[in-house]
Amino acid sequence: MSTPVIQNLEKLLDGPRDGALLRYGLGNAWLKAGNPEQAALHLKEAVRRDPNYSAAWKLLGKALAAAGQTQAALEAYRQGIATATARGDVQAAKEMTVFARRLEKQQAGGQ
Repeated sequence: MSTPVIQNLEKLLDGPRDGALLRYGLGNAWLKAGNPEQAALHLKEAVRRDPNYSAAWKLLGKALAAAGQTQAALEAYRQGIATATARGDVQAAKEMTVFARRLEKQQAGGQ
């Protein structure tokens, strides 16, 4: 379900303000609205536009995990960890490492 925040952000798509930050905001709003698939679409676009956006990688992993796409979530977290590490964003790298380990344990337990 779309919210007023989502509707306002979507009005900015394909305009001069359309960029990684807008896509991150939309992804975050869709995730909060309970639609991780739609969130993932915008977050994938955010990291495509700015591959060094650590927070977008982290939220993309979260959205993919919420959508049940565990392997894709792990790949997003791994890319995010590499990006965060290269940028010196130690906290983001640590958080994504924890999230990735949880997913790996979940996968191992489910097999």
